[in-house]
Amino acid sequence: MSLKTFAACGSVLVCLLAGVRAGAQELSELAQPPNGMNQKAEVSQWIGLVKVTIAYHSPNVHGPAGRDRTGHIWGELVKYGMFDDGFGPSKAAPWRAGSNETTTVSFSHDVKIGGHDVRAGTYALFLEVQPSGPWTWILSTQAGWGAYQYDQKYDVVRVAAAPEKAPYTEFLTYGFDDRRLESAVAFLQWENERVALKIDVPNSLQLYVDQMRKDLLGWPGFNYQNWQNAAQFCADNKINLGEALVWADKAISEPFRNAAQGKKDFSTLRTKASVLRAMERGADADGVMDEAVAMPDAPVIGIHQYGTSLIAAGRKEQAMAIFRMNRERHPDEKFVTYVGLARGYTALGDTKNAIANWEIALENIPENQKPNLPLYQQALKALKEKPER
Repeated sequence: MSLKTFAACGSVLVCLLAGVRAGAQELSELAQPPNGMNQKAEVSQWIGLVKVTIAYHSPNVHGPAGRDRTGHIWGELVKYGMFDDGFGPSKAAPWRAGSNETTTVSFSHDVKIGGHDVRAGTYALFLEVQPSGPWTWILSTQAGWGAYQYDQKYDVVRVAAAPEKAPYTEFLTYGFDDRRLESAVAFLQWENERVALKIDVPNSLQLYVDQMRKDLLGWPGFNYQNWQNAAQFCADNKINLGEALVWADKAISEPFRNAAQGKKDFSTLRTKASVLRAMERGADADGVMDEAVAMPDAPVIGIHQYGTSLIAAGRKEQAMAIFRMNRERHPDEKFVTYVGLARGYTALGDTKNAIANWEIALENIPENQKPNLPLYQQALKALKEKPER
């Protein structure tokens, strides 16, 4: 090859390499800064047991060269509607909701978005921006590079969202607000705009039950207290009650004979009673609680709490009987037992005896209860100011 021919080939090669470096840094085999210095970012949030992760590239308002683009983001840098960017096969694409590679959102479990079921997995996240009216979030099963190969047939969900004015944000940022056990609101915020996407997990409690069921098959199942805690969770949330009753019984008499046995005591019996009451089997629950309070280990505070729960249920006479029994069984305890009597007499409308028992209780208040003294004094004061019948 002549020197002249080699030089010509070299010039072409340099041009080709320059084009590759300028437009495809993300595909380079060597680690290089991202296109436009738009750094990668990722944010995750748990909604109960569901993990949601948004992965994106974050541009800033002032751009890679420091040029101020304030007022030129929406409608200019980010074009309105579905547009043709001049690359790839798509001639009508939404914004990639970030920069460089396609923004993605991942769900560890099935969720609901805009009333639509979305299965666990990773989706491309696009946004169709409008000069007025709602914007549109788009979840697609096809994630590529940017939105250059966007095809509407791969859309899973399209959800309208009203943008809101927001404090100035230099870097495009994703985050989560209104975090609850059953939902959270993801949001994109950049320059002076903010747009939200609500993610619902309508079966959040059931997911916990399902996970507990799996956990109990493993090492946690060797501890009777884990069976009890699982049963109590179901009782408290009125869910999976039939299986919860089985779990409560396992806590009492199983799970593993001669290895890690269940334990029949006030606590485990109370949990079983809670499940029965949640099942609206009140008589059965009362029978279990009669057995629980008769247990030698029945603690003074546990009996007291049972009495207060009876007051809350409007069962005043039964509560008074429990408070009297607690006092008789624990003659040396002179605070909790007298507070119980005071509450019982108050519920029955016997102000005189309620006052007398409050006064004894406050004379014997322990150190760990002194922070609550103002509340107790207020209860006593209210009784003393109550008009006599």
